[in-house]
Amino acid sequence: MADAFAAAEATVSAYFRERRDAPEHGTIEIFGDRYILVRAASLSVEFFSLVRGLYGDSREQEADAFARNILFDLAHAVGKSDARMLHQKMGLTDPIARMSAGPVHFSHAGWAFVDISPDSRPVMDDDFHLLYDHPYSFEASAWLTAGKTATFPVCIMNAGYSSGWCSESFSMELVASEVQCRGCGDPTCSFVMAPPAAIDRHVEARARASHGRVKLERVTIPDFFVRKRMEDELRRSKAELEQRVEERTRELAAINEQLRREMAEREEVEQRLRDTAKLEAVGRLAGGIAHDFNNLINVVIGRSERLRRGFAPADPVAIQLAQITAAG
Repeated sequence: MADAFAAAEATVSAYFRERRDAPEHGTIEIFGDRYILVRAASLSVEFFSLVRGLYGDSREQEADAFARNILFDLAHAVGKSDARMLHQKMGLTDPIARMSAGPVHFSHAGWAFVDISPDSRPVMDDDFHLLYDHPYSFEASAWLTAGKTATFPVCIMNAGYSSGWCSESFSMELVASEVQCRGCGDPTCSFVMAPPAAIDRHVEARARASHGRVKLERVTIPDFFVRKRMEDELRRSKAELEQRVEERTRELAAINEQLRREMAEREEVEQRLRDTAKLEAVGRLAGGIAHDFNNLINVVIGRSERLRRGFAPADPVAIQLAQITAAG
């Protein structure tokens, strides 16, 4: 792939040479597109510290998981968007040419240098896998500069951005997982990229081939768009609740009809007994519905409250989540 990467270097270098800084207007433009500069630490070690502070003591693992999901999803979306823009502006149509532009763009934009293993298989099928290192990842450097060592691979955005870029390049869903990290004390930052259904298999294969250098117990498989799945679960719960209510309503109608016929046939002296039996049946039915509904509403309240803690109180999303909690 030497020729493909040589062409990518020429293409992307030409793109980044078209840079115009105008601090008097607060603008940075590259090839006619507006860019911004963001401190590396604010999107890595300091972001994790902020989220841990929001969650409070004794909830560090929960806070780290939330931060990883946010950073991966954001970087994955940005990687897709940047790839789509560069492909269009530079007229890149071949999947290999599109993918090759990614590592070069990655380096020029300051994310990391990319060293792709020859054991990779960048083909558009279920056995797609990319093995690569980021020797100078901005996230690992930020942790090391801060004098902190993590218990998990910290290059979350690197994994999200690179897999988002390749997803757009090959028109297939891909995720990446970091299996070694300088932020954990490893000699380099190594990644495995594959389709979501195959990523576990390729991570385990990389671990076996590493002769103990890859420690599976600290490797995190990206929980891709976890919030979207939570919304889907709530929708499914709502649909199940509606189905149960409909079934119970039909049962109640059948019971009422049966009681009506019995009341018409029985003598007046049995009226009070029949009324009591009817009320007991309706009460049991209502109690069952209330129990099921309470369990489902607890899911709504618990998950909306949990999500709301991740936002500032004045954030519009936090306000809407508070309304969901109050309605629950």
